[in-house]
Amino acid sequence: MDSQKSLDLSSQLADWQEKYERARSAYGIERESMDRRENLYLGDKGIRSPNGALAPKDASNVRNLAFELVESQISSIIPQPKVTAVSPQNQDNARSIEDKLRNELDRLPFEVLNDQQERTTFIQGGSIMLVEWDSSRKSHTSMGELSIRLIHPKQFIPQPGVDDVQEMDYFFLETALSRDAVQRRYGVEIQDGFSDAPKDTDGLELVTLITGYYRNPSGIGRISWVGNQLLENLDNYLARRLERCSACGKPRIANAALCQCGSRSFCESVEEWETLGSDILRADGSVIPLYSGRGEKRRKTRIPYYKLNRYPVVVRKNVSVYGRLLGNSDVDALEDQQNSVKKLATKIEEKLLKGGSFVLLPRGKMIRRTDEELKVIELDGPDQKAMIDVVNVQPDVSRDMAMLEQNYLWAKSTLGISDSFQGKSDQTAVSGRAKEFSANQTAGRLESKRIMKQAAYGELFQLMFQMLLCCADEPRPVRSRDIHGSPEYRTFSKYDFLEQDAAGEWFYNDGYLFSTDTAGTLANNREAMWQETRVNYRDGAFGQPGSLQALLMFWEVMEGLSYPLASQIRSQIEAQIKEHQNKEV
Repeated sequence: MDSQKSLDLSSQLADWQEKYERARSAYGIERESMDRRENLYLGDKGIRSPNGALAPKDASNVRNLAFELVESQISSIIPQPKVTAVSPQNQDNARSIEDKLRNELDRLPFEVLNDQQERTTFIQGGSIMLVEWDSSRKSHTSMGELSIRLIHPKQFIPQPGVDDVQEMDYFFLETALSRDAVQRRYGVEIQDGFSDAPKDTDGLELVTLITGYYRNPSGIGRISWVGNQLLENLDNYLARRLERCSACGKPRIANAALCQCGSRSFCESVEEWETLGSDILRADGSVIPLYSGRGEKRRKTRIPYYKLNRYPVVVRKNVSVYGRLLGNSDVDALEDQQNSVKKLATKIEEKLLKGGSFVLLPRGKMIRRTDEELKVIELDGPDQKAMIDVVNVQPDVSRDMAMLEQNYLWAKSTLGISDSFQGKSDQTAVSGRAKEFSANQTAGRLESKRIMKQAAYGELFQLMFQMLLCCADEPRPVRSRDIHGSPEYRTFSKYDFLEQDAAGEWFYNDGYLFSTDTAGTLANNREAMWQETRVNYRDGAFGQPGSLQALLMFWEVMEGLSYPLASQIRSQIEAQIKEHQNKEV
């Protein structure tokens, strides 16, 4: 029986390896293009001929347009979540999701992730985020945490011919890991002979881990292998699995060798239902009872586990192009100009270096080549003095410089970037208002890129919420602010999203609308919010400026925005108001 099972697993692995090789081969041209883009961004000195072949001589000087224009567009803004409930009774739940997602943005290293993602998106035309559940992150009150990591497009091997990830039947991820890391993750010792990746900085042997995600009737499956060694193959990789007795069906207790019924046979089963062990108190005050039904039908309440029916990846595109998995690459758009600039810069440098001053002397005469300031030339007669001359040879590079600058302007125009947008001196915009208009025009041309970023983050927030419903069994603490701006501490629980249908069956309501809050970036900029609050105070938005009530409202808001010493100032104003009221009495 075991040999038959092993044979079936080997056959499955062989089938998936064949799919992987076909997909990798079909993706090969795109992967080569990715290498070329990365090299251009890093200042590659190779010069290409019109037919695409590399010239025998490299450029000696590179003005890196790809690096400059990509870096000009980098934004450190991290979109903030906006969740909308489609039913009025779910408004509180929508706010709970928003607060939990904001907490996750603070906990996870999104500043670093965003910085890496920005460059990858502009260089390669897109980037990929993978959402996982890290069960190794444990505390006294919870097990597991959300984990988000970036996947370089080269590591992502899509199903050939399909340009939408969620419509694919399967795709693969390539990851270089050390043997020890793979063994810690899967609990399997890696066999010898699978070292197909270079050694890391510590000299540890690296292996290439192939992970495939696929759709099947059970849900989203996952298969992983190294070389010819299968590590896992799960039809539904997020499903709950439990060892049960083959005879009575009771769960196995702490890896015991013998069941209570006396059987020694156990098998792994997929758990689709959760049986409550106590009453569940929810945020709205309602209770999910431990028992449901009456009389003979009275039994413990069963709740279905949430089932994730989408791939755990989000693709952010640079500029959408029909029929492509990723969008347009900015490096591709300016590649011709970058190649011309390398040619021209090399030609200009060569001209200047070959130019110089030439000394004309009578035949047979030499200058003493010493470090002395005065050089001595011995002449045979005064007629030889007239034969001594200096000729300066200075090549004309003005046209070359003009063409180089023109290519630079073409590259900027292609991407829609102006001097004002880069913070440079803009000769076409003489007034401050003109410079502002020029920068705004550039921002308008780049608006589609920002929209694609917001769309990707909206999809990411939805996936994060669904992963929490699927895997976060325990209530999670959430920090937010109330209407007065004071800190507020609550909990996020997946049970708050349970509802009953007409038949009394429980189900998870995940029907919320996810997008990004355009005002959220301003709210996260404390200095800008402080300045905005001061302006509102001066304009009388809090009442008559200078009055105690207006000052109290102003400093309450500033305290909510974490202004230094705002709480002490607010307390002093409250004391003054109380003292003033006592005098009036």
